[in-house]
Amino acid sequence: MMSAMAIETGRNPTLLEVEHLTMRFGGLVAIDDVSFSAKDREITAIIGPNGAGKTTVFNCLTGFYKPSVGRLALSHPRKGEFLLERMEGFTIPQKADVARTFQNVRLFPAMSVLENLIIAQHNKLMRASGFTIGGLLGLGTYRRAERDAVDLAKYWLDRMGLTDRADNEAGSLPYGDQRKLEIARAMCMQPVLLCLDEPAAGLNPRESEDLNQQLLYIRDEHKIGILLIEHDMSVVMTISDHIVVLDYGRKISDGSPEQVRNDPTVIRAYLGEEEDGELPPDVEQDLIDDARRQET
Repeated sequence: MMSAMAIETGRNPTLLEVEHLTMRFGGLVAIDDVSFSAKDREITAIIGPNGAGKTTVFNCLTGFYKPSVGRLALSHPRKGEFLLERMEGFTIPQKADVARTFQNVRLFPAMSVLENLIIAQHNKLMRASGFTIGGLLGLGTYRRAERDAVDLAKYWLDRMGLTDRADNEAGSLPYGDQRKLEIARAMCMQPVLLCLDEPAAGLNPRESEDLNQQLLYIRDEHKIGILLIEHDMSVVMTISDHIVVLDYGRKISDGSPEQVRNDPTVIRAYLGEEEDGELPPDVEQDLIDDARRQET
């Protein structure tokens, strides 16, 4: 089964090509000449100790930062190539169909759960309304777009198990449900690349397992690429097709979960010491505990 999966995923085209990405803040080099690729319909994880530069990579990809150096090429399956480093940040989700979540939950807490999913489709609804005129006049094009937006929101509410909370204020949800709502909101943008910044942070083991299944479902059923930043190795090693490891802003490893798991350079970066041979059986728990200690 594993080899068949590797053969199948090997056929997937490259969705994102990051070449020589460098990000400087004055004299501080946060990202130093990092290159990697992420394939379509695969989960690519970016891992590394705190301060490794993972979120800075996301911020460059999604337009929050303009890279000092680098080429960030997204090969959209339907629209062609986008050079993300040349785009204004607000146009990246609109035109290149790149959606993201954040380390800290960023919902609209006073809006209902359903409203959070509708507002994620704002750009599509605005275009359908002719930028408000069609909406004010109740034109058929806008009414159809509005029905489609509600149907898509209901689909993700059902998929995430949030249907019975649709009318609740988003800020009143338990933390794990807020995490799920964030992913649902990003998926309502119908992205080709979904960037998730530590989606398992703060989740208990049951919630982490549910997250694993949701991300695999999104990859397999919606056939998009997922770029994942995560400290929880039980998530990373279980669902990732490809892992990129950063340390102090530089790439130190790049390969399959098995290759990364047994890379001495990765072990040193996490544990601060060199191990001989393969990764010990309990090292994944060591990595999890280490990450949690750093977070606190």
